[in-house]
Amino acid sequence: MGADRAQRTPAGNREPQREKTKVNRSFGLMAVLGVFLVLAGLVGLVYTGLATLTSMFLFGWLLLIGGVVGLVQAVQSRGSSYFWLAVIVAAINIAAGFVILRRPEASAEALTMFAALLFLTGGLFRLVGALVVRGANFGLALVQGAFGVLLGFLILSNWPGNSLYVIGTFFSLALLFDGLSLIAMGMGARRILGLVREDEAGTAAGTETGVARGGARGGREASGRRSGTDQQLTLS
Repeated sequence: MGADRAQRTPAGNREPQREKTKVNRSFGLMAVLGVFLVLAGLVGLVYTGLATLTSMFLFGWLLLIGGVVGLVQAVQSRGSSYFWLAVIVAAINIAAGFVILRRPEASAEALTMFAALLFLTGGLFRLVGALVVRGANFGLALVQGAFGVLLGFLILSNWPGNSLYVIGTFFSLALLFDGLSLIAMGMGARRILGLVREDEAGTAAGTETGVARGGARGGREASGRRSGTDQQLTLS
């Protein structure tokens, strides 16, 4: 019985250890991926034209692949009520993907114009909403609205000459901040796992010390009982 229990205990302790190792490795891979994204973002900020063309090609391929997948799904569910709607959406995605892949520069100009109008209208709505509502975050809403309007005007004032680097700059900044967040998450999670391991090691050490003390106390009590019994037998 004791031998079987001793053989079972290491195997039972091995499974949580493997899970912790897998989790630790996953967070390590997350941090490594974050480093690659940060490097890609920095390279994109240096070569903004290349980043713009790369983002256009990625966007075009995503639209093209998404349209083909959507068309296949629409054909598979051709008996449903939304068949023609799915076909139209898939055809638009495929056509947009082809246009972007064939004319990436013109597509970058169109997306730059769209981004400028989006910043401009979003900033105006924030400004008007902040002035009308005047809530607790009035100052922050004003700053955000003014920044959006200013950014929209700056992009429109240099359009279409700035279309070769605006999209690439936004794309590179997104990669940079995503990479930094992944690095922070991975390193923070590994630090938390290390603290949990230290707590578990301290708890296990305290448990073993308590068991050893309890065993020693029990041995002393048993020896005292035997001494008392021996003394009673001797007196009798």
